[in-house]
Amino acid sequence: MRFLICALSCFLLCASTTLAQYTFTGYVAAERVDADIYLSVVEDYRKISGVYPEQILAKTQADSTGFFSFSGNNLSLENKIYRIHIDTCSDDIQATTHFDGHCINSKEIIFIANNSTAVFLPFSFDNEMFCRVISKDERASAFLRIDSLKHDMRFAFGSYRSEANRKLNSKKWFTIFQNYGEQLQEPLAELYSYAFLSDRTHNLYAYYLEDLKTNSYYNELLLRLQEKYPNAPYTRQYESELAADRFLVASEKPAANNLWFYLAGILALVSLAVNIYLFRRIARLKQRSVSEESTLSEQEKKVLELILANKTNKEIASLLFVSVSTVKTHINNLYKKLKVTSREEVKQLFPQGVQFQPGV
Repeated sequence: MRFLICALSCFLLCASTTLAQYTFTGYVAAERVDADIYLSVVEDYRKISGVYPEQILAKTQADSTGFFSFSGNNLSLENKIYRIHIDTCSDDIQATTHFDGHCINSKEIIFIANNSTAVFLPFSFDNEMFCRVISKDERASAFLRIDSLKHDMRFAFGSYRSEANRKLNSKKWFTIFQNYGEQLQEPLAELYSYAFLSDRTHNLYAYYLEDLKTNSYYNELLLRLQEKYPNAPYTRQYESELAADRFLVASEKPAANNLWFYLAGILALVSLAVNIYLFRRIARLKQRSVSEESTLSEQEKKVLELILANKTNKEIASLLFVSVSTVKTHINNLYKKLKVTSREEVKQLFPQGVQFQPGV
């Protein structure tokens, strides 16, 4: 992608008063010398890339050679996020094209700087801008390197679109972004990665919420911000967003617990109802057995005792010296009097067995 701005350098100048002073300079293509060029300070890391009028610090135009310059001593002494962009939108359409922060006619460079930072952005071999940052401070070029990581990550996710690949790559790339940002020892660079990984419109947002539950990295980043930028808007914004996301994660847990609680309660009620039914049924059968037991004939009582002793019809016939058909007749009469239909129900009526006294 070819850009209109040809070169940009940011370096420290010392005035006669020895006060720190910044100068951001560069060139635009000759055919774009009439384009507006803006310097902005980005204090909302959700609006790092784009055109936002409320962020603009200064506006200038290039001279006939394409050269432009921003200078002064009004930048912060601590690192902040800055953006320079060239805008080819006419004044009458800027209000609509810049409404949501996105302008197709804008080219930009984003970097970390303060009132004493020196950076230089030369052409690449393809005469493209914003591809390389030369600086003694590695953190100044952090955003370009993070953008390169984003490109590599998108390629990795696009190669294989399986669910297994998505999970594996999510864990891998979250770790890569977090480790890289921490190694830079610049929390603002970490915020650039965080804004990307925690974007609610991003496919990785669900994984971010899962990672937030167990990964201490997010708390550690907050501590680094509070230590280095205690009063900065970046710190307050991150602290608020982190608290909101943790609340969102925490609110999911009670919902899940309540579901299991309700399921367990339903199962307990079903189990209780079944036990009550069985208890009452057995009680009714026992009550009937007491009344019906006294009406059994002597032969039926013997058959009952042998049934409870797990004897077969053939065994009962042999022990009582009767035919098997006679045993079946006694059993049918026994079932009718006890109001049961099987041996199992008979055994449920007399779980401890039965003993009849002679002549009873």
